[in-house]
Amino acid sequence: MRLFTTSLLFASFSSVQGQSSAPDHVSSKLTVQIPQRLNKEGGYDHREALFGMPPYGGSIAQQVYYADADLCDSDVDTRKGYPQKKGDDGQQLPWESPYILMVDRGGCTFVQKVRNAQKAGAAGVLIADNTCLCSDLDCKSKTGISTCENSEPIMADDGSGADISIPSFLMFKHDADPVKEELKANRVVQVEMAWALPTPDDRVEYDLWTTPSDIVTKDFFKNFKPLAQALGEHAYFTPHMYIHNGLKMGCQSSEGENFCYTLCTNNGRYCATDPDNDLDKGISGQDVVRESLRRLCIWEAYGVSDGVGAPFWEYVDKFTTLCREKDPDYFSNEDCIKDAYKKAGIDAKKIENCMSASGGTADDKINTKLSGEIINQEQRGVVVIPSTFVNNVVIRGSLTASNVFAAICAGYSAGSTPDICKKCGSCANAAECVSLGYCKAGTTNGSAAGSGEGVSKHTFVSSMFMVIAVFGGLSVWHYKKTQDDMRNQVRGILADYLPLEDQDAMMHNNPMDFASGGISTSLMS
Repeated sequence: MRLFTTSLLFASFSSVQGQSSAPDHVSSKLTVQIPQRLNKEGGYDHREALFGMPPYGGSIAQQVYYADADLCDSDVDTRKGYPQKKGDDGQQLPWESPYILMVDRGGCTFVQKVRNAQKAGAAGVLIADNTCLCSDLDCKSKTGISTCENSEPIMADDGSGADISIPSFLMFKHDADPVKEELKANRVVQVEMAWALPTPDDRVEYDLWTTPSDIVTKDFFKNFKPLAQALGEHAYFTPHMYIHNGLKMGCQSSEGENFCYTLCTNNGRYCATDPDNDLDKGISGQDVVRESLRRLCIWEAYGVSDGVGAPFWEYVDKFTTLCREKDPDYFSNEDCIKDAYKKAGIDAKKIENCMSASGGTADDKINTKLSGEIINQEQRGVVVIPSTFVNNVVIRGSLTASNVFAAICAGYSAGSTPDICKKCGSCANAAECVSLGYCKAGTTNGSAAGSGEGVSKHTFVSSMFMVIAVFGGLSVWHYKKTQDDMRNQVRGILADYLPLEDQDAMMHNNPMDFASGGISTSLMS
């Protein structure tokens, strides 16, 4: 029963966070190209989905169709919507691909709508909000709707959006309504959805949201350390710990102790999921929260000043090896943690003082660092763990050291890209490239730009010797085969012509004896 309660608890967390305030979009642009009267200088305000695979550096400009359905059903009728086009038989024609599909908000999750639009053949999705912002008095007066929302919702991933490859935006109601009116009047509307990875200056900032119990980030922390050090002052890293808000879920209520059990600290204020799904033994949510606070303090002590924080990366790697993988019971073992401190060169007393000064994890106290993480993650709309941001843009795709490194290298302003990015930015194994000083031939992602030296001298010389040996062997084989063919041809000629040359010889001798003795002088003259 406790495990079932845990699942309900954290499913509710996601829905609460999905309604939090959203940051301004920084990487995308939405413009109406046709009709011109709907064009707005600087484009339309919108919210970009935190799922899907936007073509950074590219754009999608297509005709828009308005779906006359909520798209909550996977069986999408592509003949139902606007503008309406009829064939010679008078029947409604289906939407013509490629197209951008507009659909009203409501009825199901953003992910479900976009997934169904993708199945129907859409290249992109515009979700039209159905509620005015409370601050938008003009919208409220025009629609006559009394209810409003304080901020636009975040188009967060509900945890199932990994299969979505098309991008999607949320349009505010006062902007979406005129577009819908145009489409319902059977007039053509074309919009452009464009993306660019921000490149503000010569230093890229990147963030990683995770938890100490997340196994996906294990290899990333191990492999990215040399890349973080190689980037040096050209990049600034900030680790974030995902903390669940126990106050919103009633973990301090009269039933909170039984409901949240060992998931929370500070009398139900800060919570984490149970890594081994056993609330009675093993690693608890409380253990994860404490380790999260510990890592925040380690970063403050050893990473904030330079944005690299080599001891932080080393500690995470040592903790994972010594206190998580070796034996899960060591996760909260003080001796094991001190051993990880020592091997990473960290002052244990400094970290413990930081944890205590921020509010600790006992009693009913507010911890400033943990509360700060909850506020930050709600503003960012972080729901899926792990999540990576580069220059405030969420990075899609698998979390690997090379993928994140490539995204960082793409985030520099023109002329400020560091040499390490030019050498290893497009290498499939960036950590190996940094270690060797060059990217091995045939291991680049995409173009060869940034691959460095490419092939080592040893590899080149070995390859040349191999080529020479192969061609030498082929030459010898071809020479011998040619000689054998010539001998066989001569024997055939002698067998044909010898009877005409010497009838008596044939009467008394075997013609092949003559042929095997060599070529006759008379035949050669």
